[in-house]
Amino acid sequence: MTNRRTLLGLAAGVAISALTAGSAFAADVTLKLHQFLPAQGNVPKHILEVWADQVEEASGGRIEIERYHGMALGGTPPELLDQAIDGIADIVWTVIGYTPGRFPTTEVFELPFMVADARAASYAYWKMFEEHMKDGEFADVHILATHVHGPGMFHTSEPVATPADLEGMKIRGGSRMVNDLLERVGATPVGMPVTGIPEGLSKGVIDGTTIPWEVTGSLKVPELVTNHTEFDGPALYTLTFVVAMNKDAYDAMPEDLRAIIDEHSGLEFSVFAGGTQQDYDAPARATAVELGNNIITVSEEDAAEWNELVSPIYDTWVAEMNEKGIDGQALIDQARALMAEYDANN
Repeated sequence: MTNRRTLLGLAAGVAISALTAGSAFAADVTLKLHQFLPAQGNVPKHILEVWADQVEEASGGRIEIERYHGMALGGTPPELLDQAIDGIADIVWTVIGYTPGRFPTTEVFELPFMVADARAASYAYWKMFEEHMKDGEFADVHILATHVHGPGMFHTSEPVATPADLEGMKIRGGSRMVNDLLERVGATPVGMPVTGIPEGLSKGVIDGTTIPWEVTGSLKVPELVTNHTEFDGPALYTLTFVVAMNKDAYDAMPEDLRAIIDEHSGLEFSVFAGGTQQDYDAPARATAVELGNNIITVSEEDAAEWNELVSPIYDTWVAEMNEKGIDGQALIDQARALMAEYDANN
């Protein structure tokens, strides 16, 4: 009996020691980060993982960020922002255009031939977010970063050099602004999240897609289509993104840990995200070249034909903003001025 008591006491001691050791290393705050791309995608691998690692390190392990890729927590990409608002996820990264019309001010950066550089646009986007959007359209969520991707372009089954080449082609668009653009250049727009592109192309549901170079690798687009159309000068289009955090999760954190989140959020994180995404255009393009794919580059001079067709989008958008009580032209002017400001200082 004595031996049995001794063994039970030793076992209990070991269990208590194990629990104590575990609690010593347990994070004070655990946050779930959720997004729609596969883990090997450039954004999760080179932006979100880097950011999460930096936050964890800066907190000395007191913040743990669990990473859920490819919609692992369930739902669909258009639901991500509401998942952050409702607390299903603590942090999300998502495309604003997946919820069309809900965040209209962000669309200033989705206008055709508006953006020439993702860093400059991401800088301007954050500045304008703080002034116009933080307490308005995004009042229900705590935004950590705002950014755009590198130049948007076409990836198609048949070559596209002029708008006439798009006649009758079904092209995937990532936002209402892009779909409007596609209609005006003669294509039939098909709305679909980026994750649906591989199946859409392989089954012939779409004849092509609009995405930047950098995401083509993780989606195997250069193996599914052999033609790519890029534009010199300003981008045909860009999409807007946010990294967003649940407000209650942010507010519940100890003040010193909130300060770490703050230190790793905002303007610098936004420019890093947009710039890094743009930087990965080059290696993705190189893969298409290695495969022997056909890359068509539309010169700035030849882009004038495209620009003429899509420029009415500006007037339409300004009118829509005015109806909402938003000065659309002032937003366009401010975005251009802030992008020029960034370019002048960098």
